[in-house]
Amino acid sequence: MFIQNAWYIAAWAHEVKDRPLARTICNAHVVLFRDKATGKVGALEDRCCHRGTPLRFGEVVEEGLQCGYHGMVFDCSGTCVHIPGQASIPPQARVKHYALVEKDEFLWIWMGPAEEADTSKILDYPWHNDYRRWPHKHEVYHVKADYMLMVDNLMDLTHLGYVHKSTIGGNPKVHVDAQMTVTPKPTGLHFIRWMLDSVPPPSYVKAAGFKGRVDRWQEFEYVAPGCIIQWSGALDVGRGAQENREQDGGFQLRLFHGLTPETDNTCHYYWSTANGYRQDDPEATEQLFQEISRAFQEDKGIVEGQAAMLAATGDKRLVDIVSDKARVHMRRTVHRMLVAESTPKAAPEQVAVPAK
Repeated sequence: MFIQNAWYIAAWAHEVKDRPLARTICNAHVVLFRDKATGKVGALEDRCCHRGTPLRFGEVVEEGLQCGYHGMVFDCSGTCVHIPGQASIPPQARVKHYALVEKDEFLWIWMGPAEEADTSKILDYPWHNDYRRWPHKHEVYHVKADYMLMVDNLMDLTHLGYVHKSTIGGNPKVHVDAQMTVTPKPTGLHFIRWMLDSVPPPSYVKAAGFKGRVDRWQEFEYVAPGCIIQWSGALDVGRGAQENREQDGGFQLRLFHGLTPETDNTCHYYWSTANGYRQDDPEATEQLFQEISRAFQEDKGIVEGQAAMLAATGDKRLVDIVSDKARVHMRRTVHRMLVAESTPKAAPEQVAVPAK
């Protein structure tokens, strides 16, 4: 079961150009296309209303998306605007459409009823629009695991010292002993971890050239159901990092994690990384991207192995430990939203009108 009344990432904006792009999201088959006249991206059910042919086999024409079987054309609202050899278009000739918004290099899709889409709930990620201060690169992975397992992975960072010891992790004990504060929020949670007076991990040394120990932080904002904003960095010990992280020098990165469920057992992982150091050096951006990509491939392998084992054994018994605090809050938030969405709304109370 997936939360429907929420915004998910359907694609990176640049992925949708002059050809239709098919994606499965929350078990629904969706096709995306960019209108030639307006440049607006539409999201439709990937099924023609004429003979059920996948619209991804069609092409984008001046009027909209043309079915590749018999040539019917649909606009971004799913309305049929042309039927070859037929002047009259029946009102039932339409395809389900989804609300879609292009913002901050993302294509955000609302999987619930389009008329209920609330654009004020779309997450803001202004760092994608600040190329000077935060140059960045991004990617998308297809992951053979439930999207919640990938979110779990990002909520318990003690894994960094074990899975990513040669890149962004470092010493496992540093992560286990980190000072961590978790703050639940109505739509998710916030947590920050401090690793004071610690040895910087290999990726940090490679990027910023640290010679000694650092004060290191990891700040995460989780917005249900599948978005995480991350700000990580380090400054040399003695520079007062806890009082002021906005200092020149040292190491800083911004990471965006977007987990979009594909099916019950697969998901799309959209991520971007931006370097807040050596911003005028394209090599720094590329180097960081490669380091993060290597680490995230390690995450992908671990979580896919976890998913396969859970499926093979069918054993639901798992033990929570102290490092699961943020993960437990995250799961409670998602459960609460699922329950609220599946609970029928009470009918408006009828007020009796006294007889005259």
